[in-house]
Amino acid sequence: MAAHDTGHAPSPLEVERAALRRRQSMRSVLVGAVSTAVLGAVLVTVVVGSPGWERVRETFFDPEVALEALPAVLTGLWLNVRLLVFCALGALAVGLLAAVLRTLRGPVFFPLRAMATAYTYGFRGAPLIIVLYLMAFGVPGLRLENTPSVLVLGGIALVVTYGAYIAEVFRAGIESVHPSQIAAARSLGLTYPQAMRWVVLPQAVRRVSPPLLNDMVALQKDVGLISLAGPIDAIRAAQIATAQTYNFTPYIVAGVLFVLMAVPLVAITDQVTLRAARRQSAEGDR
Repeated sequence: MAAHDTGHAPSPLEVERAALRRRQSMRSVLVGAVSTAVLGAVLVTVVVGSPGWERVRETFFDPEVALEALPAVLTGLWLNVRLLVFCALGALAVGLLAAVLRTLRGPVFFPLRAMATAYTYGFRGAPLIIVLYLMAFGVPGLRLENTPSVLVLGGIALVVTYGAYIAEVFRAGIESVHPSQIAAARSLGLTYPQAMRWVVLPQAVRRVSPPLLNDMVALQKDVGLISLAGPIDAIRAAQIATAQTYNFTPYIVAGVLFVLMAVPLVAITDQVTLRAARRQSAEGDR
């Protein structure tokens, strides 16, 4: 028995529309490329043609100084990467705990809600650099036994500051889940902690993933502030190289490395944000 082709053959109109879309897409890409090239050429002409460009180039963009400073800055960047990982995990844990405490109901939990609220209000309003100075220089001044190193204290400053911001993100996600979800979970025999663990938090985390990732991008930049406390990270290594050469190119090297370190996380954030927008659009269409 001969097999029949059940595939749909596009009509001439569909073929014409597809060709038109391809032409429009190629035209858009071409126009974008040309406009970007023109704008870049104008900016380069203005900057390079400025009277002080040679002095700026020698001071900030010296290739020889950049190559000399690169190994030390890379070594310092490894400290920033490790600090970022531990501070990100710590801030997520602290933020989630504070958010859960702020959402507890009942008068018996009022002290916990008050402490969590005071924490989020206080550290969201305090400048990070002030918190860093207090932790890195104030705590050692107490002369307590087993005081952590300056690096650990600086990391704690980053954790408690970013934990306050993340707590508000988590709280917004938790409160976006309809109360009927908890009521349904409780009716099935789950306790309140179990309902939060298995019903509310998975939905909340999925909804607030884009802003959480944005906070991680901001944290990735702010780990460079640890240099103010003394540890030799990428920024401190660049500062040392600048003091030796009287040239600011090492700072540019450190800045470029920080940008390269942020690119993957920024790309992931954009993808997650786009998927979240598409998911919300699809739910709205239903």
